[in-house]
Amino acid sequence: MKNIIALVALMIMVLSLSPVIAQTTPSLYGQVQQEGEGTVSIVAWPGYIERGDTDPAFDWVTTFEEETGCMVEIKTAATSDEMVALMSEGNFDLVTASGDASLRLIAAGLVQELDLSRIPSWDTIDERLQNAPWHTVDDVHYGVPYQWGPNVLMYNTEVFPEAPESWAVVFEEQELPDGESNVGRVQAYDGPIHIADAALYLMHHEPDLGITDPYALDRDQFNAALDLLRQQRELVARYWHDAFIQIDDFVNEGIVASGSWPFQVNLLQAEGAPIASVFPIEGATGWADSTMMSSQAEHPNCAYLWLEHSIDPKVQGDLAAWFGSVPAVPAACEGNELLGDEGCVTNGFDNFEVIRFWRTPTVACGDDRGDVCVPYYEWVTNYIAVIGGR
Repeated sequence: MKNIIALVALMIMVLSLSPVIAQTTPSLYGQVQQEGEGTVSIVAWPGYIERGDTDPAFDWVTTFEEETGCMVEIKTAATSDEMVALMSEGNFDLVTASGDASLRLIAAGLVQELDLSRIPSWDTIDERLQNAPWHTVDDVHYGVPYQWGPNVLMYNTEVFPEAPESWAVVFEEQELPDGESNVGRVQAYDGPIHIADAALYLMHHEPDLGITDPYALDRDQFNAALDLLRQQRELVARYWHDAFIQIDDFVNEGIVASGSWPFQVNLLQAEGAPIASVFPIEGATGWADSTMMSSQAEHPNCAYLWLEHSIDPKVQGDLAAWFGSVPAVPAACEGNELLGDEGCVTNGFDNFEVIRFWRTPTVACGDDRGDVCVPYYEWVTNYIAVIGGR
């Protein structure tokens, strides 16, 4: 009888301990399962967080959920302004912010300082990105670099047998190689930051304006960029912000040239569409995106687990292959079957120094001109006016 009682007592003790054992099983992320709150909500660019729904080969969510118990909820946003608006609501834990949103999020107190000790793989991030000014303020880090790349000129290869050399095909009225005008056959990005693309074009074609930074424009430079955009307005069939609508426009609506992301180029090429992209002679603007945590995050533990997961080399390489971007972790460029041996070079790894990355314009020009540059809120109001035909 004593032995039976002892055995029963032992079984009760084991059963009572088993939940604790299960909760403290170490995860792949160097933390423990019990730290997660069960969910993490992320505002992201389209195509940035895939769970295999579009293509089973691209899934960096399922394993994370299985390993951590943190279910990933995704809200896609088509523009940086939409991301800022969503984060202002306070209902999300993380956001994959571009440089034209990140400083606004920091200044508004919408995102919090990160504890890098909770991101064990931080040192594996590209050194060019670790202290980048779009997510680091006064040596305080507010974001974990995710991916980066250029805004490319996407074009129809049946209309352009040879790649167009210049952004002029979307800014200047002209006859295209197929003998038809470009009026009504081109697009422009539906976001105030597109003013920087016009400024970049003017840097090359109107050097007397003295533009040295497309995000630091004095009043005369800004007005010149607006004039160019008003000219472009006569050519544009649609201002795009939804990547999938732009894809449909190239397939079904006769659009033949536009600024775009490698994401659209990759998907169109995968569908067999006659599409290619080029880095024009004027150069290109671009995006370097960082994952930032809301100052009101309800699931910070799951958020930190995702931040660590997001810079895993396999995740980084798969995402770069899917989106046509460049990994924030150089190790992702090696040995990834989906990305291939030359994937990082093809996607622009060596172009970092010549890309003009998105940045929030402020009155501070950042040079000897002082505080005479046009701030972002004026970019917003004026670009809305341009789109409206004013």
